Amino acid sequence: MPAWYRDALALVPAYDAVTAAGARVAYRAWGPVGAPGVVLVHGSAAHGGWWDHVAPHLDRTRRVVAIDLSGHGASDHRPAYALEVWAHEVAAVADAAGARGPIVLVGHSMGAFVTLRAAEVPRAEVAGVLAIDPPVREIDSEVRAARAALAAAVPPVYATAADAAARWRPRPAQHVLPYVRDHIAAESVGPVDGGWSWRFDPRAFDRPDVEPEDWGPIECDVTVLRAEHGMLSSAMADHLVDRLGPRARRLDVHGAGHHVMLDRPLAVASAAQDLLARVDRA
Repeated sequence: MPAWYRDALALVPAYDAVTAAGARVAYRAWGPVGAPGVVLVHGSAAHGGWWDHVAPHLDRTRRVVAIDLSGHGASDHRPAYALEVWAHEVAAVADAAGARGPIVLVGHSMGAFVTLRAAEVPRAEVAGVLAIDPPVREIDSEVRAARAALAAAVPPVYATAADAAARWRPRPAQHVLPYVRDHIAAESVGPVDGGWSWRFDPRAFDRPDVEPEDWGPIECDVTVLRAEHGMLSSAMADHLVDRLGPRARRLDVHGAGHHVMLDRPLAVASAAQDLLARVDRA
């Protein structure tokens, strides 16, 4: 376990929650209240703890906030989910946590869609977006069927928290730093009737499709971070950057899998720091 990781986890965040659109939405935060804000948004079936080893390596003069989107982590479940609702939650959490705007948004996978949607809101106080390996692709019947199967699945129940955590695997499968894996797995389970299970609502996979042509120009600095072995193809990354407008650029992380913060976390921190510097210069 390297020193940079131990130092990050030694900086314990403050935990709180806010009500957004009728649901309790949990978050954790680092840094001074009232400072310029950075909001970190996880992907499908994940939670705010995925950022625990990354957030402390960002600018410590900022208010850095990691959200548990509804249907994930310690937040409430909803009858239905949509990017627009999650984008509203991001704004509510930033305000409740004392993150001063304009804020910078960092989103991974499905969370990248959430951050891009949040930046599209008219008069949104968003200065920059780091979209990490957003799975932009043409949605075909096979993709829809796979997502429907995930949404309909009944999560297994395990006898103990340790049993459940031992079964945690990233999807899609990839290499994960073992100490990062252990931390995330432990926070990915919670008590249920009869034992322990995953802390996410499978119905969150049942959400409206996001097509490549859904995206248009965004009036802030945008970095699209593509993982070499991730879900965003090189051609689609170029297409997305083109659609997001003249303030968008592409950044590749060589050797990384889709879950970049699990195998190349310092590359994520570096990309975020670079975006923050661009925002400050602007």
